[in-house]
Amino acid sequence: MSVPEQLRYTEEHEWVSGLDGEDGIVTVGITDYAADALGDIVYVSLPEEGQTVTAGEPCGEAESTKSVSDIYSPLSGEVVAVNQAVTEDPGTINADPYGEGWLYRIRIDDDNPDLLDAEAYSKIIEEA
Repeated sequence: MSVPEQLRYTEEHEWVSGLDGEDGIVTVGITDYAADALGDIVYVSLPEEGQTVTAGEPCGEAESTKSVSDIYSPLSGEVVAVNQAVTEDPGTINADPYGEGWLYRIRIDDDNPDLLDAEAYSKIIEEA
């Protein structure tokens, strides 16, 4: 499983990039581990632009040939962009979860988010 060092993670298997950016906008996706566990993703429901999301709360769903799983927001804030490519072709998430398979971007409210680094996240998935 790929766990990029530059990203931050949640125990629910979402990743966040851009925390060090000055504009307060971060990109959110699901991890390679989550995409693999789900299997072939056939449908994804995401929050809408302008919607407020809350850290730790469900804000969408990923449906695969195996199951339906909630997508949790890793941070609180306002959704500023949604990746329409993954709603049109959800398989993009399986093919490239850390690149073209990103889900949405939010302008965060959290100054000090409680997220895991790559090492801590790797330990969680090793124990799973």
